[in-house]
Amino acid sequence: MPTEPVSPNLDIAPDISEALESGQPVVALESTIISHGMPYPRNVETALAVENAVREGGAAPATIAILGGRLKVGLDADDIRHLGKKGSDVIKCSRRDLPFVVARKHDGATTVAATMIIAAMAGIRVFATGGIGGVHRGVEQTLDVSADLEELAHTNVAVVCAGIKSVLDIGRTLEYLETHGVPVVGYQTDTLPAFYARESDFGVDYRADTPADVADALRSKWDMGLDGGMVIAVPVPAEHALDREEIDAVIDEAIVEMQHQGITGKDTTPFLLARIAERTGGRSLDANIQLVINNARVAAAIAAA
Repeated sequence: MPTEPVSPNLDIAPDISEALESGQPVVALESTIISHGMPYPRNVETALAVENAVREGGAAPATIAILGGRLKVGLDADDIRHLGKKGSDVIKCSRRDLPFVVARKHDGATTVAATMIIAAMAGIRVFATGGIGGVHRGVEQTLDVSADLEELAHTNVAVVCAGIKSVLDIGRTLEYLETHGVPVVGYQTDTLPAFYARESDFGVDYRADTPADVADALRSKWDMGLDGGMVIAVPVPAEHALDREEIDAVIDEAIVEMQHQGITGKDTTPFLLARIAERTGGRSLDANIQLVINNARVAAAIAAA
């Protein structure tokens, strides 16, 4: 790892910098889940619990965000509370947003794509999140495809998640990833998880049963100069999973409402997550929290391996 940051706008927290320089495992964490993913104060409680899960797994948690135009790798509790309280007033940042948020010295919450970019700048290779973005339903009319997929195609960061967000077109998302050479790995499963539910109608490219299996594949990929990430899909723990048919019906209703309201782009996922939480009496939010914590544990084990 270089001794100097690759960007003059990058600030790596001292404990993260020390861990990277000494070859200790580090796991990147996103910040959109704090500002846009769930209400205060559960967003802050969840962010701190996810960091703790990484620590318990033997790795250093590096939550990533933009504060006052600075790319921050490793936040303290006050930073996390700031993002949680400010909520959706924080700019939701993907690749296209980074130049303006930095230049104008704003605060920004990083999506999967932006977190991958900043993690790669810092030399972090494993990232834990809830679910990745993908091809949206109705893409024939909207051409709405998440920038997360393009980032996975060329940025060397592995993403540990609970599969593709179930509000998306999972089949087309898998086709897009296949075209761009991004492996989709089922962690201890042959079936792609669907975020709130443990299974979908789709398989995975490869199954890996241990953190070492994943680490070996990542090392081989990058040693061969094959740029790009890898999706490691981890099913939500069974005791927190939602019934697949029930959640699919709720999602379909929420999508119809979203379309009637004309909501598009980066506003779609926060709207759908909020509606789904309402219609499941908060059970979807509970599942979301538990799957992120579980993903953090698995990511820490992979980073350590």
